[in-house]
Amino acid sequence: MKKSVRIGSRESKLALIQSRLVESYIRSLDKEWDPQIVAMKTTGDRILDRTLDQVGGKGLFVKELDKALRDGTTDISVHSLKDVPMEIPDELPLIAYSVREDPRDVIVYPAGSREPDETKPIGCSSRRRVMQLNRIFPDMTFESVRGNVQTRLRKLDEGQYGAIILAAAGLMRLGLENRIGRYFTVEECIPAAGQGIIVIQGRRGGDYSFLDGFDSRDSRIAAAAERSFVTYLNGGCTSPVAAHGVISGEKLVLYGFYCGDSDDRGIPGKEQIALTGDTAEDTAAAAALGIHLAQSLRRSVR
Repeated sequence: MKKSVRIGSRESKLALIQSRLVESYIRSLDKEWDPQIVAMKTTGDRILDRTLDQVGGKGLFVKELDKALRDGTTDISVHSLKDVPMEIPDELPLIAYSVREDPRDVIVYPAGSREPDETKPIGCSSRRRVMQLNRIFPDMTFESVRGNVQTRLRKLDEGQYGAIILAAAGLMRLGLENRIGRYFTVEECIPAAGQGIIVIQGRRGGDYSFLDGFDSRDSRIAAAAERSFVTYLNGGCTSPVAAHGVISGEKLVLYGFYCGDSDDRGIPGKEQIALTGDTAEDTAAAAALGIHLAQSLRRSVR
């Protein structure tokens, strides 16, 4: 008898590619598994004429997927972790984290160019990115750009922007790494919490042991530190808050970026690096490190 698994996914090309990675993993377990992708358009995908903070934040990208999980239409959901709100419903836990793809942010130039068109703005909707990249592009302006990756690239190539900022992971998964003009180091632009990680969400009490081989311990540990940092500082999708954890041996290196609530003038915020020797084995300790760094940075910008 076939073992059915219905996988909830956004219907964008990138989201479907990520969901197919999960589908392929499940199919590889044995021939009895029969995973099926259930694609749907989320509210966040429909509203493209306003920034996310104007219409409800990251929750708009998971609202429909959460409903499908709750009512049994799907069995699991697949998300980009950076799009998942910090507050997770108790009944819909995150159950598996993928190996992390390249987490860095990148700049993309118009097709055929090797540098930005400085007569036009850089397309970027993230205050986190803008406030960090102002230091690298002090003479250029930034304007919001919405839509999926292909839509943003089309707007760039049509001449609406002089360059756009994207995540390397999305371009790589789409096979578009040839469009990357430059990678920003983590020190230049600290990524969004969870960037590069695919996460699977399920229902409380479900048996998801079949996903054990998909789950990455390093991604889970790093995500715990990053998300606790952002949660403590109450950072949403447009807040100038970022965190990135790197596990090296038994150490977790956590990079944090934070600007005070009153600092909305494009002034770069404070940055700090924290080291620990014992959190690489423990999500609770990693989360505590995130809070410790958040407390330190909050004090430093007062």
